Amino acid sequence: MPNTDDLQKLLDILPLEIRQALEYHPLRDNLVEVVMDLGRLPEARFPNQAEYLSDTPISQEQLNECIQRVGEFGGDNRAGIEKTLHRISAIRNRTGKIIGLTCRVGRAVYGTIGMIRDLVETGRSILMLGRPGVGKTTALREIARVLADELNKRVVIIDTSNEIAGDGDVAHPAIGRARRMQVTRPELQHQVMIEAVENHMPEVIVIDEIGTELEAMAARTIAERGVQLVGTAHGNQIENLIKNPTLSDLVGGIQAVTLGDDEARRRRSQKTVLERKAPPTFEIAVEMLERQRWVVHESVADTVDSLLRGHQPSPQMRTVDDAGKVTVTRQQPVSIRGITDEKQDLRMPGNTSTTPVLQPNGWRASGQMSPLPRYSKEPESGISEFERLLDQSLDQSDLFGYGAQTAGPNGEDLPLHIYPYGVSRHQLEQVIQVLNLPVVLTKDIDSADAILALRSHVKNHSKLRHIAKVRQVPIHMIKASTIPQITRTLRRMLDMDEPLTTDERELSLFTQGGSEDEIDALEEARLAVEQIVIPKGQPVELLPRSPKVRKMQHELVEHYRLKSNSFGEEPNRRLRIYPA
Repeated sequence: MPNTDDLQKLLDILPLEIRQALEYHPLRDNLVEVVMDLGRLPEARFPNQAEYLSDTPISQEQLNECIQRVGEFGGDNRAGIEKTLHRISAIRNRTGKIIGLTCRVGRAVYGTIGMIRDLVETGRSILMLGRPGVGKTTALREIARVLADELNKRVVIIDTSNEIAGDGDVAHPAIGRARRMQVTRPELQHQVMIEAVENHMPEVIVIDEIGTELEAMAARTIAERGVQLVGTAHGNQIENLIKNPTLSDLVGGIQAVTLGDDEARRRRSQKTVLERKAPPTFEIAVEMLERQRWVVHESVADTVDSLLRGHQPSPQMRTVDDAGKVTVTRQQPVSIRGITDEKQDLRMPGNTSTTPVLQPNGWRASGQMSPLPRYSKEPESGISEFERLLDQSLDQSDLFGYGAQTAGPNGEDLPLHIYPYGVSRHQLEQVIQVLNLPVVLTKDIDSADAILALRSHVKNHSKLRHIAKVRQVPIHMIKASTIPQITRTLRRMLDMDEPLTTDERELSLFTQGGSEDEIDALEEARLAVEQIVIPKGQPVELLPRSPKVRKMQHELVEHYRLKSNSFGEEPNRRLRIYPA
């Protein structure tokens, strides 16, 4: 693969002693970058090694000498050398003074996209993923040149850091006939992306480092206008994008969906699952594992759907040898966690059984139940119900049609059987139904896994305490039979994290008639708590409401473990919510 790097122009900005050490270095042509930090030895980095270039630490005068020879540093602390692809990145101290430089060699390598040229020619949008230094920008530059020069398309490059087409007003010849739009400040990249489509009529937009939600939204807007996108994003694999709420829209976005009973049974899954929200912005994704080994997802939609259902996708593995020959193999799908030897034995040819025998587990097998761990009052981990579902979808094992047993926090079989005592059965059923909790209410204490009771009733009922002790059934007590306390306790019994935000399903728990006025009032209280009271620590006054609606708002505030008071005279009586 021929390449051009203008390496001498980069060496010319370095201090004399360092430049001389590199000019005659045997690995000069493979130089990746030169690192110079104040008070430390200068270091040269090559693909498989690094070495010091001098025994004398770098001085401030040497750094200033280099800074004067390069272009002006932008808002992203990057500069360049005019008409080259080299990148100079600065490290500053707290006062803004430059105390370190990373001088990265930029090379235009022709022929790097031979592995995916057939995909480039399809006209579909392509997303490149990979770790830093694997060659994403180099591949992006070559794709832009091929599309412009060989496929005769109108290509516009959004060059935020002047990394694709080099520093200066004249673009580097490595991008061919493609045009380059520079960005004044990195945070304006999304605006320049939209401007390119509206003003310059491109057929292809090339973007490096999509990293913010605004840029992801701009990319979707461009794709919906029929323009081919070629870009890179932070992340090694598609799984990284799915878990990144900022960039998940690039692969279609993720949402929680409640399935009907029949569909949940057909899928052998729980009723609340995660599914792709929309068509992906990029139809093709390429994971660059190494410079000569790439994983290709020809249909991002199918890959994301498979991952969310717990299946391993089946992408292509493309490699290229030194002679330029491309080899394409297909990865075989397997269970994400794999299958244990014990389960494999159940499906050996000599075994006539077609279904694994699932042994009883938990307290039903041993006759003993361990007490649940005490509720931790430490700060919330920050993991929402949505993120819990997402991790579960990406990590769950696929037993090739054999459903795995699900166990509760004590190893008991789910659903959890609960014996309610003094607690409103109607409220319990409402919470279980709305939140799709794996809980069954029972009137038989002998078949119960746990007892949920009012604290006042338990204190005055020694017989219940005795029965629970004899049968070794734990008792969970709540102070009052309210929706927030019931919800919190059921989640704790199931060892589920409490979400930091309340979604529409949970809001419906606090309504009585489900009228628009009730929903609006609860939404007002929710937004006040989540956007002002909790993050800013400020009290908030809500709009005047009827006594019935105010009661619902009080319950919702209690759900967040905050305090609220009603004040004022009717009909202007309203809620005031206080920070914790």
